[in-house]
Amino acid sequence: MRISTPTAQRAAGMARLACGKSDGRTRLRRLYQDGSAKIRMPAVSADPLEAVLINTAGGLTGGDRLGWEIDVGPAASATITTQACEKVYRAASDRAEVRVRLTVGEQGRIAWLPQETIVFDRASFARTLDVELAPGAEALVLEATVFGRLAMGERAAQGNFHDRWRVRQDGALIHAEDFRIGPDIAATLARPAVAGGAIAVATLLMVSPRAEAFLDPVRNIIGGQGDASVWTVNKSGKLLARLHAGDGYQLRKRLVPLVELLNGRAGLPKLWSL
Repeated sequence: MRISTPTAQRAAGMARLACGKSDGRTRLRRLYQDGSAKIRMPAVSADPLEAVLINTAGGLTGGDRLGWEIDVGPAASATITTQACEKVYRAASDRAEVRVRLTVGEQGRIAWLPQETIVFDRASFARTLDVELAPGAEALVLEATVFGRLAMGERAAQGNFHDRWRVRQDGALIHAEDFRIGPDIAATLARPAVAGGAIAVATLLMVSPRAEAFLDPVRNIIGGQGDASVWTVNKSGKLLARLHAGDGYQLRKRLVPLVELLNGRAGLPKLWSL
């Protein structure tokens, strides 16, 4: 008698949110949720609209698929965060994938501020982030990753991680990067030219005509744990900051004041301060 091996259940989810300016405020226009991807919106008294992304699967592993699409209309403003840190667990086969698409209309603004992604040993993960900005639109985009949890005695020694960004404004490509690490994650992070042994890293991108004014304050906050640069691109400005730290706690100590500085009166997402 032939005995078949049961196929492991995989998590899958897709959520879409569209918002627009109406009666002087940013309001929800459309909301779609499927599978493990959910979106909740805390009550706010003024712009920006705040949305919280939730993966009800409780984490990601090989074969899981998750997608988020956010559409911010002209002159509207939204801040997007996550309910908690996303955890990427060991993969027995295949890889976990997350696809993010952000679209912002003219004079609109989006702050994409998910909490940290925690990568466990022997995880396999790929994320794509596509951003489409209309003329005059602004964006603040953050992705932070922690390779292992030192406080729990865990290290991400082996695995594969790939983060791909493409940011366009008025149809022109203004930022592109592909970050890959693996299979020897710990050995690569230990190299002086990579992270010098740090296990927590972050990339923060600001697209705004006001970007240049923030360069010195951003560098002061980062200190010796990274650096920042600024450019003029496509009639706007681009500030790019990269950070590294010995653990997630030390990284967040830099990220909190950076987000408070760059996100204007919106400040930190509510869940960041809990």
